[in-house]
Amino acid sequence: MTDPTTQWKREASAANRKAVKVDAHSQVVILASRFNEPLVENLVQGAVSTFEQAGLSKENIRVIWGPGSFELSGMAAQVARCANPPHAIVALGVLIQGQTVQYEVIAQAVAFGLTQVSVQYGVPVTFGVVIASNLEQARARCGQDENRGEEAAHAALSVLASGCDGESR
Repeated sequence: MTDPTTQWKREASAANRKAVKVDAHSQVVILASRFNEPLVENLVQGAVSTFEQAGLSKENIRVIWGPGSFELSGMAAQVARCANPPHAIVALGVLIQGQTVQYEVIAQAVAFGLTQVSVQYGVPVTFGVVIASNLEQARARCGQDENRGEEAAHAALSVLASGCDGESR
């Protein structure tokens, strides 16, 4: 028997994965944390696959690796203020609870920082950072059944398809 919360999450995830087609010339940047790299690599693969299925060419999907999740906000700001910023930025990382509250502080800083970049520069930034209590939870959210990279890419595609991608800048 499936846990009701798990069932709800699967249904919500499926609803968010509706096929969205966007301009094949849309450019996206995926920012990825090297900390917990094997897990983040799964997120990157999910995001890239989602963008390709939506019709974006490989040339228009750029992956930039950085040291950790904390640095994603600064990286996003650098990318967003380029002369030709991408149409969307996807930030991917994995934070796992340790013995201290450090992961909570980092998670809040990353979420706030990425939001600020999106608001300040008018470039959609989606949040694909897994925040987990343990390695088992993190693996589950970086897998094939549930992949936060895919979900973050779908969110970016939805914003692009809505016409709210900052094209008026």
